[in-house]
Amino acid sequence: MSRFLGPLDSVGRVPPRQQTRVASFLISAHGALVRQLAMALPGQLKAGWQTELNAQLHRETEIVSLLLRATSWVPDFTLPYMMLAWEAAWLPKPVAGVADQKQAMTIDIAALGHAVHGAIRPAALLAVEAQAEDPFVTALRRIEFESSRMIQAQILFLKSDDLKPVRDAVNAAVESRHLEVRKLWTELLEGIGVRRSAESE
Repeated sequence: MSRFLGPLDSVGRVPPRQQTRVASFLISAHGALVRQLAMALPGQLKAGWQTELNAQLHRETEIVSLLLRATSWVPDFTLPYMMLAWEAAWLPKPVAGVADQKQAMTIDIAALGHAVHGAIRPAALLAVEAQAEDPFVTALRRIEFESSRMIQAQILFLKSDDLKPVRDAVNAAVESRHLEVRKLWTELLEGIGVRRSAESE
């Protein structure tokens, strides 16, 4: 197994089959965040942290749109089965030990977002020989850049004073989501001949 996507073609492009698998996984994960953020946002914002949720909703939507257009898609008949497992994993899981159900759901969304943006480093899969101007390569680098920005807001919320009374429940939710995302991401990469390196942790 290789640490990077490939073998690259003569002009440094990632094989379409690998593009299709990686993009499908990322679209599934970021698409789930789009749906959950849209449901969590009230029609009228009442707190400052809700403005960041609104910004994240639009950034997640941009990531999905970017991947749909930047990927060289090919038929992959195993995807429907894999996507069922992915979509089941992203389903909302209200955090145990939090009495306020709305708060419990918001914590879970932030925990899932923290895991998706923290455990997945798509640009780390690119070899130095990858064509810098290729749309898929550019998209992976852009997604990693945006993830590094979005995770900061999730950290601020998850470590906020408002959540101090349920800190143990928050930490358990974040750890659970990270384990889940890392497992699925590792399985996906192994299926296309890529080994996750320690640097991508």
